Amino acid sequence: MSDPPAATDSAGTVRPAVRADFEGLPADVAPRLLGAHLTTTVAGEIVTVRLSEVEAYHGLGTGSVPDPGSHARMGQTARNATMWGEPGHLYVYLSHGIHSCVNVVCGPPGVAGGILLRAGEIIEGQDAAARRRPAARSPRDLARGPGRLGDAVGLRHPIHDGIDAVTGSEWHGAAARLSLRAQPLTGIAAGPRVGVAGVAGTAAFPWRFWIAGNPTVSPFRWGRGAEHS
Repeated sequence: MSDPPAATDSAGTVRPAVRADFEGLPADVAPRLLGAHLTTTVAGEIVTVRLSEVEAYHGLGTGSVPDPGSHARMGQTARNATMWGEPGHLYVYLSHGIHSCVNVVCGPPGVAGGILLRAGEIIEGQDAAARRRPAARSPRDLARGPGRLGDAVGLRHPIHDGIDAVTGSEWHGAAARLSLRAQPLTGIAAGPRVGVAGVAGTAAFPWRFWIAGNPTVSPFRWGRGAEHS
């Protein structure tokens, strides 16, 4: 599949992501995803979300600091196998048995990592996103939170786990494509991850990144025991 041309929106120019964009450590790559576009085609409907909030997670042996909040903290399993695969694919997992959450696989070869797409603004396909998110009270709520974002873009666990967001190749009736900003955003905020238990959800892991002041950023809450760690 040939690369689409660079696009421009009110937030700046974006260009198609390439594999090398995701070969660094997740905590280093994550801020570059702010302002990026994720475009999906599911059942013939195109939806694009401009990302406003992300979180980085490192797997076993990834980087110098063990990450007790990661799905891959204990090594490879059937659930997290996509995290150990080629960067630029999407790890789609099920949260609380209900919500399909979308992560970008990231990291050097042979190690696991992912960047959770926590929130964003729907800039294309708002009608399709709204049908998938009938409980949304306003456009800002369509993808405000990782489960809502997964619903809005139409990616579902387990059938879309492993879809390639670099090549845009079809995977079980869907396609996904990431486009990154040509120029990094300014005004990026960082802090503890949302709802992560224990030390992994404290300032020891300031691996949540968001666009300061953006109304689509999801509400913060401490994880169990995290506020006391």
